[in-house]
Amino acid sequence: MTDISEFERRITAALDRAQQALEQLNTDTGDGVDTSGLTAELEAERVANQQLEERVRAIKEKQETMVAQLEDEVSRLKDALKSRDAEVQAMRGVNENLRASNTALRDANAQGLAEPGLVNASMVTELDSLRAARQADRAEIEEILATLTPALKEA
Repeated sequence: MTDISEFERRITAALDRAQQALEQLNTDTGDGVDTSGLTAELEAERVANQQLEERVRAIKEKQETMVAQLEDEVSRLKDALKSRDAEVQAMRGVNENLRASNTALRDANAQGLAEPGLVNASMVTELDSLRAARQADRAEIEEILATLTPALKEA
């Protein structure tokens, strides 16, 4: 983008120098010199310069819009990832507590202090918890794939 700005600056400076030279030529030679060709060329260069400036502005606006959209998308994805990570961490904590509880129940049952139905219920709950964790992991992977697939297709 700085190259375009530099080219624009150089073109404008060249046009200014050409205009000054043309004015100098008119004052040096008087009325007898036909400068209409030079004036027409100068005007054509000015028009071309204006067109280039408009293109540069359009490109810059498009680039700024695209960058803003990408920044918004990155922010959204970061927020989604933080939320998903918090969910996963909470589920892992619950699962760890559940496993510890089941271990305590099994130990109590081995000592003849617990009811077998309680242990079975605890085991079913642990299996359900593990299935939920697996499903959450799968959902997270699918979300990541859904986000990456369009970007990979574009690349």
